[in-house]
Amino acid sequence: MGQSHLVEEEILERIVSYADISSEDIVLEVGPGIGNLTELLVEDAGKVIAVEKDDRLVEVLLDRLGDVENLSLVHKDILDTELPKFNKAVANLPYSISSPFTFKLIESEFDLGVFTYQREFAWRMVASPSTQNYSHLSVNLSYRAQVELLEEIPPDAFIPQPEVWSAIVKIRSQEPAFEVHNEELFFRTVRAAFQHRRQKVRNSLFHSFEEIVPGSGLSKRQKRNFIDEAISEELANSRADDISPEEFGKIANNLHRKVSRISEK
Repeated sequence: MGQSHLVEEEILERIVSYADISSEDIVLEVGPGIGNLTELLVEDAGKVIAVEKDDRLVEVLLDRLGDVENLSLVHKDILDTELPKFNKAVANLPYSISSPFTFKLIESEFDLGVFTYQREFAWRMVASPSTQNYSHLSVNLSYRAQVELLEEIPPDAFIPQPEVWSAIVKIRSQEPAFEVHNEELFFRTVRAAFQHRRQKVRNSLFHSFEEIVPGSGLSKRQKRNFIDEAISEELANSRADDISPEEFGKIANNLHRKVSRISEK
């Protein structure tokens, strides 16, 4: 779905309340649209940085809120832009950018974010191992953040009305929940495991080996041995759906140790 505009006043007010905004906060809003949420944010925040890429919506925002002193309107694509300095983020996100923006967000420095997502995406964000919605998104978020699904929103709260339900999610930044020696390799390992989620992890990592360890120069047999030596038999025979975030951390750390030995040779 493209961007629909949240118009239900009570829900907009609850979103702002969940973020607990004060005059000390610099708030990032992504995809402000016609400014319904923006109008509430500027009442409480010290500063609001609203990033909107749509030319027509920028004109609407300028007409509606252009004279608001604590609003900085940025006419750019958030995915192609370095994130500004902020401590809180609040947005009715364009659902087409949910995944790339969320990954970009958790790699930045911030305290708290409150967002509306498509409901099914929100379910994936908070899913636990061995459940239908568990995914690489669930794993990566649990490593970097505390995530809470606050409430679900019916389609009739939006204009135009989408065909899907939405959900409000709170993301609180945290120090890494477990030890990871190389974050890039960890994220690559998790992504590779879920690309072939119906296979045993031993096989899924083998099929995506060059994505995990680019330019390794290893033969197929060496890659098999590399994986078997790095992962316990129990985890190697498990599927990605059944492996906890902490166990993915251990797998990635073992792979990192073996990669380091290759580099030293």
